[in-house]
Amino acid sequence: MVQLALSFELFFAYNGAKRNGQNANFLFEQQYNWFPDWNISFHLGVDGISIAMILLTAFVVVAGVLVSWNIEKMTKEFYFLLILLSFGAYGFFISLDLFILFFFLEIAVIPKYLLIGIWGSGKKEYSANKLAVMLMGGSALVLVGLLGLYFSSSVKTFDLVQIAQLQIPPATQKIIFPLLFVGFGVFTALFPFHTWVPDGHSSAPTAGSMFLAGISMKLGAYGCLRVATYLLPDGAKEYANIIIILSSIAILYGAFATMMQKDLKYINAYSSVSHTGFVLLGIGMLTKTAFDGAVMQMVSHGLMTALFFAAIGMIYERTHTRQVNEMGGLLKVTPFISSVLFIVGLCSLGLPGLSGFVAEMTVFIGSWKMPTAFIVLLL
Repeated sequence: MVQLALSFELFFAYNGAKRNGQNANFLFEQQYNWFPDWNISFHLGVDGISIAMILLTAFVVVAGVLVSWNIEKMTKEFYFLLILLSFGAYGFFISLDLFILFFFLEIAVIPKYLLIGIWGSGKKEYSANKLAVMLMGGSALVLVGLLGLYFSSSVKTFDLVQIAQLQIPPATQKIIFPLLFVGFGVFTALFPFHTWVPDGHSSAPTAGSMFLAGISMKLGAYGCLRVATYLLPDGAKEYANIIIILSSIAILYGAFATMMQKDLKYINAYSSVSHTGFVLLGIGMLTKTAFDGAVMQMVSHGLMTALFFAAIGMIYERTHTRQVNEMGGLLKVTPFISSVLFIVGLCSLGLPGLSGFVAEMTVFIGSWKMPTAFIVLLL
């Protein structure tokens, strides 16, 4: 609750600063030199996207704690890891130094492994190992890309603001961009590196599933937008059509795979692959409207999928099953929870008037402004 209150305080302070005419790209910047010889500094700051992600994280953490009230096994360790996850996410979203950003990204990997391996269910050891291996593989690509940025720039620095002002040669961008985008894309379920998502979500405890889908997948999307696309625009243009094709495959594949599932958690997990495909699609379109839609989809999916997993967890506590074919008459037994599940499902399918529709339509509207990419999408 303290995190949530501080997040709202930051939100109101940011809005107040904008109304007072502060038009800098990032507000409330703080910078402390850590390793001057390597130009590594503890550089923090926020913009509108950061504020949205911080509020999303605060909401999901509070909801995750509330649905984990009955945890009895190693209670202190469970909540410590949950708060450590949130610490990594907050740090990632406010970091303006790429080295520190990468540091916070890695902080969020180890707690995921432990939450699944200790408090998970089903094939939890297999799922935890698979998640850790794939995410560490993505992290390795990100690290190589960040080092490439550092050594290719005329000013050896990890500072995001300084790098954005440099003229990185297009040939260099074409090499570094795929490393960063694919590396962060692994965290965002970029096709075909999405296979950790269904297993990880299905085996994780309820709070772990909420955080994996609601926040962790947004870390990758934020990295694709803030680091790869923002710092390497020429590289983004070069690979835009490939991103659009892979995103479209993820959207369709995730949707068809969802319809084949019988386990509620697998249903939500595969639908997450489809929804995050819209995020990457918006980034690949490279238009302001599509970017707005991508950010809206990040927030929409984060909230609705966290609520979905919370409802699934509460249903499982009462029925001791997640198999759809064993839940006949569920609405009579748990009317409130089932109604919540139904409403979230409508949001997930993109019913007009709900956030899923607004976000996805904004992505499509943004795609019309890039005719070539829209033709690729139609094909």
